[in-house]
Amino acid sequence: MQSSSATPRAVSTGSVRFDDCMGNEGLTFQSSEPAFGVRTDGSIFIRQDGTSLVEPVQFKLTARGPNTHVWETVLQLAPIDPPEPREGGNEVTEEEAKVPEMKEKKKGEELRAPPTVIMFPGSRGRRSGGLHRQKRDWVIPPVNVPENSRGPFPQMLVSIRSDQDRDISIRYSITGMGADQPPNEVFNIDPVAGKMYVTKPLDREMRSSYHLRAHAVDMNGNQVENPIDLYIYVIDMNDNRPEFRNQVYNGSVDEGSKPGTYVMHVSAFDADDNTTANGMVRYRILSQMPHNPIPNMFTINSETGDIVSVAAGLDRETVSQYTLIVQATDMEGNLNFGLSNTATALITVTDINDNPPRLTNRTFSGEVPENRVGLVVANLTVKDADQPHSPNWNAVYRIIGGDPANHFSMRTDPVSNDGMVTVVKPVDYEMNRAFMLTVMVSNQAHLASGIQSSLQSTAGVTISVQDINEPPYFPTNPKSIRFEEGVPAGTSLTTFSATDPDRLQMQQIIRYTKLNDPALWLSINRTSGQIVTIATLDRESTYVKNNVYEATFLAIDSGSPPASATGTLQIYLNDINDNPPVLVPREAQLCERVNRNTNGVNITAADADTDPNAGPFVFELPNYPPSIRRNWTISRISGDYARLGLRYQVYLESGVYEVPIVVSDSGNPPLSNRSVIKVKVCPCDRNGDCTTLGAVAAAGLGTGAIISILVCIIILLCMVLLFVVWMKRRERERQTKQLLIDPEDDVRDNILKYDEEGGGEEDQDYDLSQLQQPDSLEHIISKPPGVRRVDERPIVPESQYPIRHVLPHPGDIGDFIHEGLRAADNDPTAPPYDSLLVFDYEGSGSTAGSVSSLNSSSSGDQDYDYLNDWGPRFKKLADMYGGGDED
Repeated sequence: MQSSSATPRAVSTGSVRFDDCMGNEGLTFQSSEPAFGVRTDGSIFIRQDGTSLVEPVQFKLTARGPNTHVWETVLQLAPIDPPEPREGGNEVTEEEAKVPEMKEKKKGEELRAPPTVIMFPGSRGRRSGGLHRQKRDWVIPPVNVPENSRGPFPQMLVSIRSDQDRDISIRYSITGMGADQPPNEVFNIDPVAGKMYVTKPLDREMRSSYHLRAHAVDMNGNQVENPIDLYIYVIDMNDNRPEFRNQVYNGSVDEGSKPGTYVMHVSAFDADDNTTANGMVRYRILSQMPHNPIPNMFTINSETGDIVSVAAGLDRETVSQYTLIVQATDMEGNLNFGLSNTATALITVTDINDNPPRLTNRTFSGEVPENRVGLVVANLTVKDADQPHSPNWNAVYRIIGGDPANHFSMRTDPVSNDGMVTVVKPVDYEMNRAFMLTVMVSNQAHLASGIQSSLQSTAGVTISVQDINEPPYFPTNPKSIRFEEGVPAGTSLTTFSATDPDRLQMQQIIRYTKLNDPALWLSINRTSGQIVTIATLDRESTYVKNNVYEATFLAIDSGSPPASATGTLQIYLNDINDNPPVLVPREAQLCERVNRNTNGVNITAADADTDPNAGPFVFELPNYPPSIRRNWTISRISGDYARLGLRYQVYLESGVYEVPIVVSDSGNPPLSNRSVIKVKVCPCDRNGDCTTLGAVAAAGLGTGAIISILVCIIILLCMVLLFVVWMKRRERERQTKQLLIDPEDDVRDNILKYDEEGGGEEDQDYDLSQLQQPDSLEHIISKPPGVRRVDERPIVPESQYPIRHVLPHPGDIGDFIHEGLRAADNDPTAPPYDSLLVFDYEGSGSTAGSVSSLNSSSSGDQDYDYLNDWGPRFKKLADMYGGGDED
């Protein structure tokens, strides 16, 4: 709408009613749009600065109370068709530009606006209530819906119309998220009346706005109007408390910090709209513990949450930690309407080196034995109020005077922080009886700015040296002397004496003894230390290494307790020519017919002596026996080597020859030695190696000896073979005739005693009738053919065995057994009958009587003379029991 008045003045466009429930005293309104203003009575006007309302306008209206209370709402103004000009000017009345009235109450009440009729842009006409469109398209203002509404639902939001609904039937629908897209059915529309509803409470924290599209179609589904966009904004309510990101915050600040020092930061998050007072969080400190030195040592920035110190006097040694309770409140910190939450802030006062170390005494003392190192001789104690086991507390000790030779050093005990005076270089009582040290102590970390060192940071340390019995020492150790080998026993070599360093003690006596003499060549005088040989010194001894012989001796003083020292005597032995050379090698091999110009043995010599008593050597053949020089020759190769070979045109049979050679060294006078080399002469192959037969022949065995050895081996093998054959035949004969026993050794003529096994049938509770053959065999004969027990004796005529002599000759026993075995194998009536048998049949017709009929009566009535008729095997038994009357 426009105003064409010539007089500048404000044009009223409507009014807004607001009630703060406190009489609206001191209430002021402020518009976010500079072109519009709001008077204290709630009337809205357009400032007369050339602004005209030609299109919809939306702006925020803020109401401020006298106690920092703030309310906000959103207003929408839209132009309408200008009315007929009226007398008195072009002023638009309040009724013609009526806007939705809104009322905002205190926390917990809902914002409500009267339903708005939205016309499709293509429509013509006017609406009787609410906003009207111009003849051109216009922007549909958004619809504001407060969150957490309590209903009742469905709650109408807006009415959509098309001016063509007067002519045809129109059906309305909405699409978009919240309608036909997730979340579904939050909004719906009456398809006939065009009224759009919200069906449930909305949550701005879940979704703050919705974008829908409204459609109008006829009954045939044909589009009547172009779709229009609907924007629905969820108005925030203060329904979320501020939440701290951590329940406990940890911070630190150095002790002695100046006021205004940054300490730490806390932060809280409010899920409500942070562009409104609902989401604007403010911080404050509720409490501080402890209250030392003052209750308010810290303050917090209400908007940022930064905690800073506001007072001096932070001292870790007094208070090492502060506990603050911090509160966060929304609604810009309004305690009457805002929601609050709390968290804990722990502020640690960190240590600085503001306390220098202080030694507990001005002087300390200690004692040290002379000639000892590594000992702690004094402890220095210190006090430091700073944090233990930190660089501000750890003590560092230094000796700044009284020890020019650096006999002592300082170490720090890591647990107690004490200073330990340690001996690092031996002290001598005869040189220094006491030391006066000056020790300074400091910290690992430098003192804080403005802190001065304490007067108690230095102290004097008196170290007394204790005199002890020091061991004697050999002035020259090891002591070296030089002698020629071969020194005879009883020769005085040297005096190996020791010195006692205890000059201030009573004169002491030193005694000497031998500690180690590997070859037992030496002795030492007990009081003077004179060393004398007791055997001849030999440089070639195994105890001499690199021409040096070592022996150790012990010097012991007469102190209390006695002390000793060890001295080493090194005797360098000069070589003399006392060892003749020895020929090397002692055995060799020559071919008997190979080129004799190159056929030879290289020989040398070994001498235990050294130059000039060793090589070069002289090799000679002796004059006796004369065959040596006649068959052999020696030619010189170098000073230490020569070649031994056969003379030209000399032929020797295969064998081993002993060739004597005289070897002389270069000593003065020279020493000679006659050595024998064994030379094996043998036939060789083309490579110059002895053949196998030649090697045997050269070993000293002739053809006859070799043949004899082979014959002996063959005879020995034959004897072993014959012995094996004889043993096998003897074993076979023993197995074949093991029953042929000499009658003289027949054990059957002897009475043998066996263990008793019982008293016969009378001692057994058995039914012996079961063992008797049945009297009748009819039950067996009557059985059908082929049906019988497998353990029954077949009914066939029994075989007739040949009649034998009652007493066969012992030599026929073997034949007797084999005949019985063959007869049993061919007898079908003899058990077993092809099965596992139950032996319940003993046969009948036994010629022997029952054993049970015998008794053991000793009445003497029994006649044993019939035993004489039983043959020689029962003769001994007949002699024992027969002829009793004669005895």
